[in-house]
Amino acid sequence: MGQGSYTASDWNRLRSSFGTEKKAEQIFKGSSTQNASLKNVFREARDNPDSPQSTPVIIGFDVTTSMGFLAEELALRALNRSVMYLYEHKPITCPQVLCCAIGDSKTDKVPFQVTQFESDIRIIKQLTALYLEGGGGGNGGESYHLAWYFAAHRTRTDCWEKRRQKGILITIGDDRCHRLLTRNEIARVFGDTAEYDLSDSELLAAAEEKYHVFHISIDKGMPGDDRISADWNALMPGRAAVIGKKNIACLAELIFALISVAEGRTQNEALRAVDQRAAEIIADALAPIRMADQNIISF
Repeated sequence: MGQGSYTASDWNRLRSSFGTEKKAEQIFKGSSTQNASLKNVFREARDNPDSPQSTPVIIGFDVTTSMGFLAEELALRALNRSVMYLYEHKPITCPQVLCCAIGDSKTDKVPFQVTQFESDIRIIKQLTALYLEGGGGGNGGESYHLAWYFAAHRTRTDCWEKRRQKGILITIGDDRCHRLLTRNEIARVFGDTAEYDLSDSELLAAAEEKYHVFHISIDKGMPGDDRISADWNALMPGRAAVIGKKNIACLAELIFALISVAEGRTQNEALRAVDQRAAEIIADALAPIRMADQNIISF
């Protein structure tokens, strides 16, 4: 996988096929059975003539009941714009993007799904083949750490194996991360045998060996959102950003800015590369991110 290149014309043709009024449940065509098993499933981001220095990018998004608008935003706008920013401003070389749909491993039938790593319009075609279960347990968290487990144990990348360079992993959602991924959950979702339950911090540390890991919290303006954001900042200080649901149209710019900062650009440089109005909106979200000593731009 990872061959080909992403073009605006390919996106325009695909976008027109969605129509103008479709919602997430009409765009996403996956079934509960086609993506259910991850036993012995690995994903590879490999160098090839189209991507001679491939960089893996994993974008995991919450597909529980409250997050239908997020899937819709990614499919119709944000993912395309993020990829186009990456190609135009080149904070990384030869992006190969994998998307994963995240639910709740404690309650959902299909708590985790993945695409392949792709470099062309198949990024979005495969995204819309995922299944939106719309579950979640109302139990104080979702299973974002499934993406960390998968990145650590089920991905193979030339970026890391050949060059010892990290890829990018960004999860997005509106809830806390469950504190534990149990042995039973690991066996049910991945078919793997674990010796003991794994904590969120253990799973994060394992993913961080090969990836720069971030989380974007969606603030819906509800009671408790501040505490959720504080929990994320405690778990991964300097790697947790917050964006309001009302500003979800700027998600692409925030994704691009996080990748840019991870790859050594200053926050000022990342913000100058995007639309100024979007930069003004995401500046506060980007401010807590600390890869190095950086100063935020003033508008």
